[in-house]
Amino acid sequence: MRTWQVERRKRTRHLIELGGLVIKAGIVDLTNDDRSIIFGAMIWMAEKLQSEQGEQARNLWTERGKQAFKD
Repeated sequence: MRTWQVERRKRTRHLIELGGLVIKAGIVDLTNDDRSIIFGAMIWMAEKLQSEQGEQARNLWTERGKQAFKD
């Protein structure tokens, strides 16, 4: 298999896993699969992480995510 094919499959798997997290969190159902809402929330999250409260948000969201994976 060629290098570009391996890299493409890795990227595809990564994107599928990220999409699975969106579904697992219930975001698709809560937004009625409205991609504008989902994308807007992701932009808000990126802005939050870049702000002065970024480290606090990162720590909070990391702990919540770890706990959700355990549950």
